[in-house]
Amino acid sequence: MLPRGTIACDESGSEGVNLIGANTSVFAHAGVRIGTADAADCVAELRERIGSPALEYKANHLLRAKNRAALVWFLGPSGPLAGRAGVVLVDKALFLTGKVVDLLVDRVPYPECLRRRPDARARALHVDGPQVHGAARWSEFLRAFTALLRTSQRREPITPDEFAVRYEDLLSPGAREHVTALRERLRDATLVPPLDPLMPALADTVTHWRPTTVIHDEQPSLTPARLTTLLGPGQAVEFVDSRTDPRVQLADFLAGTTRRLAEHALHHHGDAELTALVRPYLLPTSIWVVPL
Repeated sequence: MLPRGTIACDESGSEGVNLIGANTSVFAHAGVRIGTADAADCVAELRERIGSPALEYKANHLLRAKNRAALVWFLGPSGPLAGRAGVVLVDKALFLTGKVVDLLVDRVPYPECLRRRPDARARALHVDGPQVHGAARWSEFLRAFTALLRTSQRREPITPDEFAVRYEDLLSPGAREHVTALRERLRDATLVPPLDPLMPALADTVTHWRPTTVIHDEQPSLTPARLTTLLGPGQAVEFVDSRTDPRVQLADFLAGTTRRLAEHALHHHGDAELTALVRPYLLPTSIWVVPL
């Protein structure tokens, strides 16, 4: 069991429930357990190794070819984060396919559906769906499913009846009624949206580290009511500007570099050395199938 303490967190690739056709196909949430002084020393060391005059360093600085040695040091087994950090990595399309199984097939009630992980059926559907139904129609179906549960929009892009008629061949009997009821419940903006991977990723990070306090980069979607649902009433969470806290800066570096390296692997042009360095940081709750 890991000792309790403070962890610092940040994410990369967060676009809310925009999971298909988004700017990124991978989401990463990192947590680091490191003291402020050690974190500041690490940031200073990275500045020394990279030598960029930029006022704020981001993951893209580390990912430049000329800074490869600095990235290898940062991620490596002798680096500052070894044994003190973890990442929840999420393939957005697989995550969403898992929710299709949860909500349309198994009809898991809310809030039990929030932290369900894609099972073998979802992983098979993630591969077979585009092949059986065609890539374009499968993507259209996933977008429509997402739109159906995006209750924050003023205008509904698709109604439950339209969804049921348009995708009748993909739905089991009674699926429309379950999603309709869930959508009506989610009109309460204080509830945790089931299609945002940030929410379960944060909960998984806290479960892994069991911290007394979470320091997190500012994230408007993590409201007090949602945090209570996700983490329980006793978990302390403090939000900071990542530019002012070196611990969160390190979480930002780790999340950003992991996401970018995973994106490359997902699109079949991964870097064997760097992905091997990332692998020890991945938490077992990561939603991922492509070998890293």
